[in-house]
Amino acid sequence: MNIRTSVLIGALALVLFAINVTAQKLWTLEECINYAYENNLSIKQSVLSVNAANHDLIQSKYDLAPSLNGNMSHSFYWGRSYVESAGRYTNTNAQESYFTLNTQVTLFNGRQLVNNVRQKQFDYLAEKYNSDKIRNDMSLNVAAAYLQILFNLELMNNAQRQVDISAEQVERTKKQVEAGALARGSLYDIEAQAASDEATLVSTKNNVLLSYLDLKQLLDIEANKEFDIDKPNFDIVGNPTLLPSDMIYNKSVLIMPEIKSAEYMVESAKKGLSLTKGQRSPRLYATGSYGTNFSDLKMADGEVIDFGDQFKENRNGTIFFGLSIPIFHGYQVSTNIKKSEIYLESVNLTLESEKLRLRKNIESAYSDALAAYQKYLSNQESVEAFTESFKYTEEKFNVGMVNSTDYNVVKIQLANAESDLASSKFDYIFKIKILDFYLGKSLTLDDIANVQQN
Repeated sequence: MNIRTSVLIGALALVLFAINVTAQKLWTLEECINYAYENNLSIKQSVLSVNAANHDLIQSKYDLAPSLNGNMSHSFYWGRSYVESAGRYTNTNAQESYFTLNTQVTLFNGRQLVNNVRQKQFDYLAEKYNSDKIRNDMSLNVAAAYLQILFNLELMNNAQRQVDISAEQVERTKKQVEAGALARGSLYDIEAQAASDEATLVSTKNNVLLSYLDLKQLLDIEANKEFDIDKPNFDIVGNPTLLPSDMIYNKSVLIMPEIKSAEYMVESAKKGLSLTKGQRSPRLYATGSYGTNFSDLKMADGEVIDFGDQFKENRNGTIFFGLSIPIFHGYQVSTNIKKSEIYLESVNLTLESEKLRLRKNIESAYSDALAAYQKYLSNQESVEAFTESFKYTEEKFNVGMVNSTDYNVVKIQLANAESDLASSKFDYIFKIKILDFYLGKSLTLDDIANVQQN
């Protein structure tokens, strides 16, 4: 292989690598959430529970229908037996066949079957909304992990900027030391700060990797699989326009799946209590049977009557009505009723607890959002002030009017202020998204972000 061919192959490899990097998928928040909906094992398990509850509901409806069973038997006889047609005992070999259809239907049992259907309907709805709650919890967890990556990326960019500033300052200070304008001790201080900035950068890079891993694990994506997210620029402008917390709660309590699930559990418990009380009721039922038989002992004119003739002639049917009255079962029914009443009270308390928890979460998120916004504004002013202070201190340090210690102090103050600003910004964004979530809105960043050109 000549040199020219090697160069061409190498260039082609670089082009293919560049295309692969360029074409790498960038996941938006909505795509991450939808992927979790489709692939998360906990969500899949909750869907199976919903399907099982649906089959229980279907079965409860089938229980209203009469039962129908068919029976067929065939017997062989041999030895001495009394033959009616001959009027005497004789040695015989005989066989008989019986065919019957049986049915039974409950006419009345204290509406237990009807109440069972209604209870299973409420159980199904409660399970369905519980599955929706798992989906909602997953979407919030994914949003938090997604924003954590963006937060750590901003901290990493801030740390990289501090490293770049320190590197430039080291070079500048070296020249000043060589020119005799600054003492060598100042260079050592600046180099020490540069090393500290490098360590901070390494730490922030590790945090970025860990936050990516957290999101991958939430999505059940293998750690070694290529994965990257869309990185929007956030524009926070103007005062937040938030609905009062009580208005948010009044809407949220009507749509949050945990509330709906708890409400249907209450309705299920009510039907369960009615179902248990129905055990005191008499049961009126009807049964019916229809059948025929064949025997080779039945003869006419000395010959066995034909199977088809016997099948028609031996047909018989019965209809039976029965009434079962519960009298005493060791107080089992009374105990079951008491336990059903206790369970109803318990699920009512669960419902009230869910509503209280929802109200507290909304009030906390509302207060946190306002506080985070005010903190963001304060940190924004702090960054602006420290930026100007650092510029001024840097100019004075470069002309020997400020020592390296004072320079490093102001530089660290600026770095801390930038970190605080990033923290308050993403905290505010997450709290706003939580309030949107309680209003039933989809979790998206489009309303506060402009996508970067990657």
